[in-house]
Amino acid sequence: MIRPTVELIGVGKRFGGTAALDGVDLALTPGITGLLGPNGAGKTTLLRILATVLAADEGVVRLLDHDLATPQDRTAVRRRLGYLPQELGFPRGFSAFRFVDYMAVLKEWGSAPARHAEVRRVLEQVDLATLATKRISTLSGGQRRRVALAQALLGAPDLLVLDEPTTGLDPEQRVALRRVLAETARAATLVLATHQTEDVAALCDRVIVLSGGHVQFDGRVAQLVAAATGRVWLADAPDPAAQASWRTGSGRYRNVGKAAPSAAEVVDPTLEDAYLLLRGATTSDSIEVPA
Repeated sequence: MIRPTVELIGVGKRFGGTAALDGVDLALTPGITGLLGPNGAGKTTLLRILATVLAADEGVVRLLDHDLATPQDRTAVRRRLGYLPQELGFPRGFSAFRFVDYMAVLKEWGSAPARHAEVRRVLEQVDLATLATKRISTLSGGQRRRVALAQALLGAPDLLVLDEPTTGLDPEQRVALRRVLAETARAATLVLATHQTEDVAALCDRVIVLSGGHVQFDGRVAQLVAAATGRVWLADAPDPAAQASWRTGSGRYRNVGKAAPSAAEVVDPTLEDAYLLLRGATTSDSIEVPA
């Protein structure tokens, strides 16, 4: 049995009178886990705890065989950790190379030749080698996002925590990023928070859905998608019986709901369909997730 690289037991975090996380239990192993949920669900709080930026108010957090009880434990984890926050500030006037090199110094890369070789490696990994000397202020939003990702990849971390990594990326860049993350996950544990269900479907075997600081779903992507079977259909107009309807590129409407009408044109569900159904389910009208 594979030993968890990330283990959370009864983890809670409050901000004033609001519980951002409440009794969260998780055990993660190498591979990519997608984290979905609406705004305010607790995704960023959870990632910041995994990145050792925040301390939990209650429960146990064990990362890479360290329980974070001492500064030495936290330092040991940070040496093996890569973190991409939702927003990352860049010092004024820095080039892409200088910024990633600065982050490498903070991560205790002392030898300049080895450090510079690693900076060049990660910039090439995110397809920014030709822009290494450009000032970050002159780069596009997507290029700046890739600079931020490059610093997270320094040292081939054992634990990579990514908050909205595809923000600002065009479709080609997102596909390239998926290749990078898939390669990285062969030897690391990746936790990826996003609003893009297609990124989770393309990259992840496992998905966790947070809602109100609680884990609403934790399982295989295929399990969640299968729960929407028979509940997605196409029609020439929005169906009033549907939980959600939207116009597709074909001009027809995609409907998701409790059950497709008997004469409806039922289609295979996507992860987005299943997520919308899960988010809209009530105690009396829940979706059944196959084992």
